[in-house]
Amino acid sequence: MGKFDGKVAVITGAARGQGRSHALAFAREGADIAICDIAAQLDSVPYPMSTRSDLDETARLVTGLGRRCRAETVDVRDPEQVTAFVEQVRADLGRIDFCLANAGIFTFSTIADMDDRMWSEMVDTNLTGAFHTLRAVLPVMTEQGAGRIVATSSMAGKMGYPNVGHYSATKWGLIGLVKSLAQEVASLGITVNAVCPTGVDTTMIQNEAAYKLFMPDVEHPTREEVAPLFQGVNAMPVPWVESADVSAAMVFLCSDEARYITGETIAVAAGANAANAG
Repeated sequence: MGKFDGKVAVITGAARGQGRSHALAFAREGADIAICDIAAQLDSVPYPMSTRSDLDETARLVTGLGRRCRAETVDVRDPEQVTAFVEQVRADLGRIDFCLANAGIFTFSTIADMDDRMWSEMVDTNLTGAFHTLRAVLPVMTEQGAGRIVATSSMAGKMGYPNVGHYSATKWGLIGLVKSLAQEVASLGITVNAVCPTGVDTTMIQNEAAYKLFMPDVEHPTREEVAPLFQGVNAMPVPWVESADVSAAMVFLCSDEARYITGETIAVAAGANAANAG
């Protein structure tokens, strides 16, 4: 028996990376899975974003574990798409026990040089998209009298970093959203928390644009060259954590063992948080 037998998890941004890892972790614990992703490219994003085939592969892996899976292309910036997806999940799978608001992008610019499109795509995806997702699942969880919500924030939601001020703003905002919602729904059997990873070994940071944040004077920096610089952010001697490490925190926060944890942030950060009071 798994921790989540008979339960249903909704996961945004699940075509690959952390979202796919979360989907498989929850499926292994017995949950049926509903996943969505924009599966398209945004103009401001400098690395290849996920595709419909990535989303379908996540669904194939989930069903290969013997669990039901519904997969749809959804742009979390669009509240109507998010609401329609959640309503269809409830109709098809019968309930929604867990919501992992994971959809997010990562782009780079100084504030002085940032154009309106880059700012808007970041805020609309990472923060407003999470708001749309949380709002959409609340009626279902309220009616059930139970639910677990976990948002993907970041260590950038606890401190500032140059060249990613817009990203940091969204991740700080997510923590405020989580803490506020946790208080609003605490009496309804719903917990709301956030995970705050350091760099995670996914395409979001494994790309040349991200590498050049650390090595701006190198024309084509490589993964091997930047690894020691990424490691310098962390107290532990690793440059980044794995998606599975974040998934483990997600599973814990949705388990019975965490039933009295709400309004909290859990750092999966290899000690990047050790010098920070938050």
